[in-house]
Amino acid sequence: MSDIPLAELRQMDGEERYDYFLDTVATDREFWILVNDDNCFLKIVSEADGVSYLPVWPHEALAVDYASDDAGLTPRAVALPDFFKKWVPGLARDDLDVGVFPGEEGALWITPPEELMRDLQDVMSGAW
Repeated sequence: MSDIPLAELRQMDGEERYDYFLDTVATDREFWILVNDDNCFLKIVSEADGVSYLPVWPHEALAVDYASDDAGLTPRAVALPDFFKKWVPGLARDDLDVGVFPGEEGALWITPPEELMRDLQDVMSGAW
């Protein structure tokens, strides 16, 4: 994990967390999701906003921290090649966005999976 304390990472604004996520994931080539005991990934549905998304984190510790109140959730790594090849088409087909790195009070950056893939590819190619 980075040298930045967990509390400081959680307090970044949405854009700062998104940029941090991109840089970290482009380097580590993986990110983290939460799954339940049935191996189903956590999906957040906001009826008020009409948005459904898959929350993701740049480090396992951040996913664990988010799930600390729910003993039924455990972190699972998603490798970038799998995300690009399998997850992006599946999320797009299911009309599910990606909620990048939820922070304090649930604030996060929500993006379509195709856009997240392009941004990650840009960072990895040095075009960011």
